[in-house]
Amino acid sequence: MRTVLVTGPGGAGRTTVAAATALAAARAGRRTLLLTCDRGPAPDAVLGTVLPAEGGDERTPWAPPVQAAPGLWAARVGTGEHFRALAGDLQDRGTSLFDLLGAAPLDPEELTELPGAEQLAALAALRAAHADAGAWDLLVVDMPPAHETVRLLALPEQLDRYLRRLLPPERQAARALRPMLAQLAGVPMPTQKVYETVERWQRELAAVRRVIEADGTTVRLVAEPGPLGNDVLRTARAGLALQGCRIDSLVANRLLPTGSADPWLAALADEQRTAHQALCEEFLADGVTVRDLPHLGRAPRGTADLAALAAGAAPTEAVGPGGDPWTVEDRLADDGMLIWRLPLPGADRDGLGLVRRGDELVVGVGPFRRVLPLPSALRRCGVAGAGLRDGALCVRFLPDPDLWPRTP
Repeated sequence: MRTVLVTGPGGAGRTTVAAATALAAARAGRRTLLLTCDRGPAPDAVLGTVLPAEGGDERTPWAPPVQAAPGLWAARVGTGEHFRALAGDLQDRGTSLFDLLGAAPLDPEELTELPGAEQLAALAALRAAHADAGAWDLLVVDMPPAHETVRLLALPEQLDRYLRRLLPPERQAARALRPMLAQLAGVPMPTQKVYETVERWQRELAAVRRVIEADGTTVRLVAEPGPLGNDVLRTARAGLALQGCRIDSLVANRLLPTGSADPWLAALADEQRTAHQALCEEFLADGVTVRDLPHLGRAPRGTADLAALAAGAAPTEAVGPGGDPWTVEDRLADDGMLIWRLPLPGADRDGLGLVRRGDELVVGVGPFRRVLPLPSALRRCGVAGAGLRDGALCVRFLPDPDLWPRTP
């Protein structure tokens, strides 16, 4: 199933572009599901219909989709329902631990959403939609603002890393000793359900990562060209590249008409046109399609307005196999070094951070960070330096004489 994740700076019209993308696909004969993470009235106004505010459960975190147009169904991610189902399941599985601590579990009506609940619900929605992939040809997701989306897409890998550090596989072998440990300690040990919960979370996280990393999953960036929006977009683009996400297109939204006799409107249009040209130069140089959507002179409402935008928002096909964009260049013969090339288009030299820690490389791009395991050959090397060239971070490695195999 093809998946398009639509994001961009706040206020750039993500919901409108996501809905127009979904409508264009539906009119082309593709069974399309539009999922929105927006809990406000914007999706209802744009679609001209009413989406249930809550619904679903831990496994399917949305209410039954509403048909917004022929071939197009829409649903809102049910953050509250998903959180309550998840918290209730966790309490049920941790009953013995609560008994050990002398704590009383919370009643369902006491459970209120915690920070991060929206991100977990959005990831669960991605997973659930792909588990039922036979029902849809295309999934369009109206994601949160760009910076939040980068962090959301990084979350599965981060959570999986935390779980493996807190409960590594070799430590789980202690489950066989639990009855004996309970007798020696005189207190009950965590039940099998706790370990099963962790294993289930790891499976769910792995499934979400497969969806995010799939060849058919791409990101569509939306921006209203302007000096501030362009800067936000560059940072977000670098953050998405750091997570290995592929961008299928950039949608320049709400473009003003040119040639106005009104000097105020003409000045705004000139500023927007200059910013638009800068975006085109940056994205087209990297092979990213740029699409233009006009300003309708009003806030889009209903499928009639969306139809006017649908032609310019039609979804592209998948941009080809993702593979591993980060390659190791062997320059041992010429320069005695290996170079790990990490494409980070949009990154700024001053915003880069790099730390070697054991067999991992911690890379920072602006406000974003990712811990990357080193390829096996680079684990036997030391970092000799790094530089940003042509939109890629090139990290230089020199073989460690104590670890590198010596030639006879």
